[in-house]
Amino acid sequence: MRDPGERPTVPTNTVPNTRREPMTSEDNAHRPAPTELVLLDVGGPIYDDAVYRDALLRATRELAGSEIERETFQRVYDEQRQRQAGSLRTAIAEHFLTPNHRKRLSELAESYWEYPPSALYPEVLPTVRTLAGTYRLAIVANQRELVVEALRRDGIAEHIDVWAISETVGAEKPDPAIFRYAMDRAGVSAAGTVHVGNRLDTDVRGAKRVGLRSVWITRGEAPPHPTPEQLAEPDAVIGSLDELPAALERM
Repeated sequence: MRDPGERPTVPTNTVPNTRREPMTSEDNAHRPAPTELVLLDVGGPIYDDAVYRDALLRATRELAGSEIERETFQRVYDEQRQRQAGSLRTAIAEHFLTPNHRKRLSELAESYWEYPPSALYPEVLPTVRTLAGTYRLAIVANQRELVVEALRRDGIAEHIDVWAISETVGAEKPDPAIFRYAMDRAGVSAAGTVHVGNRLDTDVRGAKRVGLRSVWITRGEAPPHPTPEQLAEPDAVIGSLDELPAALERM
């Protein structure tokens, strides 16, 4: 295990207050279980979702047989992000494509979708190293198995203990099966598990259905303008992954 960091030094001219009120049985009953396992989504927490958006635009243009303006596409894309309900692919397909072409959009977009090194957020690798010194880590993502190669290339994979990739598991978030798959292989209960993702419908609500706490990272496919009601759904909200260690300590 890696050193999660030195404890802060107490200034010599101050005396820390070490007295604590004794814990009652009621206090203990309401304390959350300590976090042992952290589940990480890939798009949003680790890689920039703009890569997928661009693949989706390319596939949509190809199937439509016409030049769809990026601004028009982005407006529809952002409207669906703001709703946080239902598939982005489905919304794009219904808006721009004929019924005959809609079924092909997912397959074609995925053929163009890969994460180059430049898509990795700069704070991710040092943060994952820090987290790995304290928690077990799992990838829980609606992705093809190929994403593992990108994570290996970028130095993330060596810190991951459990893999729950939808193509391998045979279930996608928010299906409880994919969350349970990760917990079962880690040997950790729902009470000791936290899920980190950037969508309310698949990540935050999916995690809640199986009794997990959640951290919502508001980038990528998160809403452009989160509402107070949306911000109240997860247990914690962060803007970038380097805020996660402190958020986990507070939970």
